[in-house]
This record gives sequence, structure tokens and C-alpha cells, in this order.
Amino acid sequence: MLVDGVPSRTIAAGGGAVEILDQSVLPHRIERRTLTTLGDAARAIASMQVRGAPLIGVTAAYGLALAAGTDPSDDGLRAAADLLARTRPTAVNLRWALDRMLAWLLPEPVAARGPTAWRLAGELAEADVESCRAIGRHGLALLEALGGSRGGSLSVLTHCNAGWLAAVDRGTALAPVYAAAERPGRADDVHVWVSETRPRNQGLLTAWELGQQGVPHTLVADNAAGHLIRRGLVDAVLVGADRIAANGDAANKIGTYLKALACADAGVPFYVLAPLSTVDPACPDGDAIPIEERDGDELRIVHGTRADGAPASVRLVDAGTAVGNPAFDVTPARLVTALVTDVGTAPATADGVARLLAGG
Repeated sequence: MLVDGVPSRTIAAGGGAVEILDQSVLPHRIERRTLTTLGDAARAIASMQVRGAPLIGVTAAYGLALAAGTDPSDDGLRAAADLLARTRPTAVNLRWALDRMLAWLLPEPVAARGPTAWRLAGELAEADVESCRAIGRHGLALLEALGGSRGGSLSVLTHCNAGWLAAVDRGTALAPVYAAAERPGRADDVHVWVSETRPRNQGLLTAWELGQQGVPHTLVADNAAGHLIRRGLVDAVLVGADRIAANGDAANKIGTYLKALACADAGVPFYVLAPLSTVDPACPDGDAIPIEERDGDELRIVHGTRADGAPASVRLVDAGTAVGNPAFDVTPARLVTALVTDVGTAPATADGVARLLAGG
């Protein structure tokens, strides 16, 4: 996708290092960071310099490649994988990528593991791009079947950021939007309501990347979503997922469940879009999904810029104020219109999930 008109990706590797787009300073600044050690990769994931389930998985794979350059032994690789797995417990793509890397690497001769790890991580990155393209195709077919609410154009609402910033490229929930906007002569036929997604404000990243691609969009407060849905201004809600349970329950950024409830009341389709790697067949239902509790200062302190563009932070409440900061919630399968993956679309049911796992 584009950054200041230049085709870019969120992550790239070369010369024994990994370069990432630092999302912790977006949308105020565009900065890239170089990761050269396992610790760098773990910190990038934990601090949300990289975020989004698909991108977390790819970053972890590259983190294991960095680790293999220092200690490619069985114990060294397993310890590195354990460190990376602890950084973000909810996103199943993280563990999925690490398990695949270990399954490929451990049978290899120790001396070959370093180069092999870099090659395999690169293959996972390319596979993620193709996965997102496929999600875009399947999702676009659903969108084209809907009638538009804004003078013939399609209006969708999204929560959190599941665009190209959450993946290597293209994204998951926004992939159908980009596919729709790229149709010749129809770039303005889709509009996106962007929920700001406090406290981390990932919606600001969505607004930034949509602006970079020239897609019409409007940023709204999280609590405005129900009003828009009830008034008939939203044709569909598109969200990503960090884990989809075997029964179709889906965990996504905190606040997603409320959008699903509003859609159920208003008869608006609510789609969950994610790669098949986000499905966790070992997780029976949403109650079994671990919910990450993040630092309370994410809620107590707001980060932004001053009028002159310099970074600034504002404390909303004192440090002694008790804060609960769950990072995710679970939307029950009964509220999900359909699951949209790279292998196809299915109902959010145990049978639908099983069909997807069988290849669509």
C-alpha cells in the first residue's frame, strides 16, 4: 500500500536485520525502526510498534530468525519462541507462526537453521500478503451484494485497525474496501466510518491509512457507532479478529461486541474477516480465549501532538486512580453474520469453522 505515494510494507528484512514501520508514533510521525536482536523483536510486539494479529505472527517469525543467528540450538530456539509467545497472549497468529517455524527448523541441521529461518520467515510474510488479497476478494463479493445507503455508494463501519498496518500488506477487514476502491472508475463508491477505538486509538491509524490510499472516510467517537447503525447510515460492519474459537466466537479489540449488538438490533450485517491462521481449533469457545489486560496508563494518559507538531502527553487522571484496561472482548458467534477468511466464507458456527479448516 502507499505511504506518501510510495508503495510500502509494514515489515521488510535484509542484511540480517528487520525494518518495521513504527506504529506507536503513527499517525503523527512516520518512522522506521531496525530490529537486530530477539529482544528487539519481542519489544516491538509488546510495545505495539507492530500490532495486528497477522503482522504480530510475521514479526515473531522474523524474531526467531534473529534468534537463530545467535543460538540455533534446540533449547535456544525453544526459549526464543517462549519469549516471543509471552508478548501478546490473545492473538493466536503469534503462537501459530512460532509453532510453524519450530516445526520447520528443528529437523534441520543446526548449522543450516539461520539461513533457513530467514527464508521461512520471508515465505510467511509473502503468504500473509496473498492471504489478505484472498480475504479482499471474498469480502468484496459480500459487499457488492449489499445496497448502498449513501446515494448508491456503500458505507461500512470498522473498529480498531485491521487494514494494511495490521498485516504485511492489504489487511484483513479493510481488504474488501481496498478491493472495492481499486475498481476502475469506482474509487468513491465506498465510504468508511472509522471508530476511534480508545484507549490505544487504533482508529486513528485506520483513518491515516485510508487517507494515504484516498479512500473516503469519517472518524467518529466509539460511542457514535450505535447511533449511525440505528439511523441506517451503515450498510455493514467489518472487523478483524485476534482469535476465532472453534464454535465461531471471535475476540477483537475492546468495543467490538457493542458494535455487534447494535448490528443485531438494527439488522445490519456484521462480518469478521481474518486469515485461517486466526482460527484456533483447540479453543472451544470465546470463554476460553485469554484476554490481555494492559497497563492502566494507556487509559490515564493521552498521547498526541502540540500545535507545533511536537509530541505531547496529557494526564487525564492521577496515577492512583484504579483503572481496568482489557484489550479485547469476545463477540458471540450468534451475532456474527459470517466469517470471511482467505479460504472462503462460512457461517460463524462449529460446522462453518470446521468447513473452513478443511479448506473452505
